[in-house]
Amino acid sequence: MKQILLFFLIMLAVQNSFAQQAQITGVIHENPSVPIQYVNITLKDNVGKLITTSTSDAKGTFTMKKIPAGSYHITYNLIGFKTVNKPIEVSSGTVNIGTITLEPDSKLLEEVALTGQRGSVSLKLDKKVFEVGKDVLSQSGAATDLLNIVPSVSVSPTGAISLRGNANVLVLINGRRTGLTQGNALEQLPADQVERVEVITNPSSRFDAGGSAGIINIILKKNKKAGFSGQLRVVGGIPNETRVSPSLNYKSNKLNLFATYGLRLSDYVGLYKTEQSTGLSGTPVYLNQRQDENRHDNAKLLYFGADYQINDHNTITAAFLRNSTHDHDKTRLNYLYSGKNGAIDSTLSRNGESWEKRSYNQLEFNYTKTFNQTGKKFTVDMQYDFWNSDKEWNLATNRVSLIPIIFPTIRTGSIGGSKDFMIKTDMVQPLDNTSTLEFGLKFEDRRVNTDFIAEQQNTAGWEIIDQIDNHLLYKELIGSAYVQFVGKMGKFSYQGGVRGELTRIGIEDRIGNYTNDKNYSRLFPTLNVNYRFDTGTTLQGSYSKRINRPSLNMIYPFNELTDLNSRYVGNPNLNPSYAHVFEFAFLKNWKTLTFNPSLYYQKNNGVIEDYTYRNGDGLFITMPVNISKEIRSGLELSVLYNPIKWLQLNTELNIFHYDKQGSYQNQTFDYSGNTLTARLSAQVKLKDKLAFQTLYNFRGANATAQTHSNALHSIDFGCSKTFLKDKATVSFDVSNLFELRKLSSTTKGADYLISQTNIPNAARYRLTLVYRLNLKDNQSVRQAKSGNRN
Repeated sequence: MKQILLFFLIMLAVQNSFAQQAQITGVIHENPSVPIQYVNITLKDNVGKLITTSTSDAKGTFTMKKIPAGSYHITYNLIGFKTVNKPIEVSSGTVNIGTITLEPDSKLLEEVALTGQRGSVSLKLDKKVFEVGKDVLSQSGAATDLLNIVPSVSVSPTGAISLRGNANVLVLINGRRTGLTQGNALEQLPADQVERVEVITNPSSRFDAGGSAGIINIILKKNKKAGFSGQLRVVGGIPNETRVSPSLNYKSNKLNLFATYGLRLSDYVGLYKTEQSTGLSGTPVYLNQRQDENRHDNAKLLYFGADYQINDHNTITAAFLRNSTHDHDKTRLNYLYSGKNGAIDSTLSRNGESWEKRSYNQLEFNYTKTFNQTGKKFTVDMQYDFWNSDKEWNLATNRVSLIPIIFPTIRTGSIGGSKDFMIKTDMVQPLDNTSTLEFGLKFEDRRVNTDFIAEQQNTAGWEIIDQIDNHLLYKELIGSAYVQFVGKMGKFSYQGGVRGELTRIGIEDRIGNYTNDKNYSRLFPTLNVNYRFDTGTTLQGSYSKRINRPSLNMIYPFNELTDLNSRYVGNPNLNPSYAHVFEFAFLKNWKTLTFNPSLYYQKNNGVIEDYTYRNGDGLFITMPVNISKEIRSGLELSVLYNPIKWLQLNTELNIFHYDKQGSYQNQTFDYSGNTLTARLSAQVKLKDKLAFQTLYNFRGANATAQTHSNALHSIDFGCSKTFLKDKATVSFDVSNLFELRKLSSTTKGADYLISQTNIPNAARYRLTLVYRLNLKDNQSVRQAKSGNRN
């Protein structure tokens, strides 16, 4: 009996001991509510004995388990921030200490800036993150120049952005669509305002399913200093490129005001040459065509807004963006027609002049609510975009020889506008210390209208050409919902989810030629798994289903009459294409070397391909069409090497195979081939903050069933010097050095052959001065809070 009683007493003592053990949880932020990773948390008793330690994760959260009841001191420490030490009482259960805010230590930050910076490449669960760092070429140019440095990403001479050689990519800023990503508007965004670029080849279900190649998410810098701060950026270049970009910021405990203004005056010089042979089966006719282009763009950008922290758990943000441009272009086209023996048949000349005004406006609102439960967050985002454009062309044509003739003057006019309203909600609900449930809703309504008219002058005035006088209305409604689960088991982490999208599209015109309604709904599953061997070694696998919706430029059937010989025409009957994407990636970081290979496979159905044909009037028409499928598989390798402190080498190689199948009318698109892209960058950092950088880009030859494109080379160079105690940086850079960036292609048809060489932009030389007010080199103006967009 005594033994039984003793046994129960022992069991009761053990039970009480376990009952009195507790766990401590919390989240660590820096103002305004930005989570901090890698914070060291230590727990000591009142005599200074160490009890346990922990480290905050990417969301700023941490957990300490099996803590006996008692009185302790808890310390939060991270280099660059002031250490926080607080007493804490622990009883039983879970002790949630809420949010701890760390303040930057300006003295320590100065020391850290001299000794190191974050690694440039990291693999997250659903993305690859490239830290911009202090590359010379990222200080001088625009965001498009910066993207040419980011592995996997390339920007063509015409400004088209592609990912792994695939142009079906969705570009976001702070996780959302914006006017800065439309057309060449990224030219307005200074590269030195970008903190990092996220390359998301297999996005999670939280993101829109658009973009079969993936997503490029540009994250802007955020100011962290209290009081007034800002910078002034001035650029001068040849051909003329004048930029002035002042930015100001005021930050207090609850309020953060930010404003950026940009003024750009730019000239561009382009040269386009064409050699064309037609009638090859009978009596051939040859054409040598040359187009000289001079473009002048004026642009103004204004962005301002405020963050207001109502209390520790509620924050609102409102902002306004306006980007307006006024372009004036002049072109001169010369046509030389000849026969089989080289005898000149006739020579024509066409002078064109255009004026275009565009205005893009965007209103943003964000509400973010956090909770006492660590990691729990609810956000609401609203965005209203409205833009308009007005473009006119005047075309004067005359035959120079053999018999001079002046043809009627032609003019075209295009007036368009758009209204786009978006609202979305996101909820992050932690289930326990290692798993989280995320879900959200999104609604977007978009309406675009365009009027287009083409006229020629006669003795009685102006008459419409070929009945080209029409109005097009495009309506798009997309409703979506997603849910995803994130979990972790030791070194293994995973994220799986599904997104449902319901799409309603309506296209109608005044004449009734293009009326078309499309309704479709799809589910888009995603899966990401990650195994972390150690701090510097990660293996990752992922899958996603994606959709590539036709852009508005691909749908509009109206075309400008600039060229006598060829036109690009949109296709309102285009359907979206769908992609199944698989990828395996490995990342290994050594002290001086980063090694990052990836294997990927994409199966695309309903691929959009350009189709070129010759109509009954002998005019070459290019239009996008849907073909059956494309399969693409490849190997990508990125290597970053720092053999010595002052030298950094970065190389990238992407080799892939593609196989296309399909037909349209009488054209077969079956074709397969191999190609590659490569990039090599070398950066030297000398004493007294003097740096040099050279970048070489290579895109291998590639082809379709109709067109073969030659290899493309380019070289960029830059140097910079920082002075006045890091308050000022002057840099000089050259893009397209030696003017190697030439687009050369050959298009073949049943009875024709066309060879083209295009140089859209000549070499550009720029001198840039950046002056900072109360800012360090690694900071910039605050941008709008973005909820769950990251």
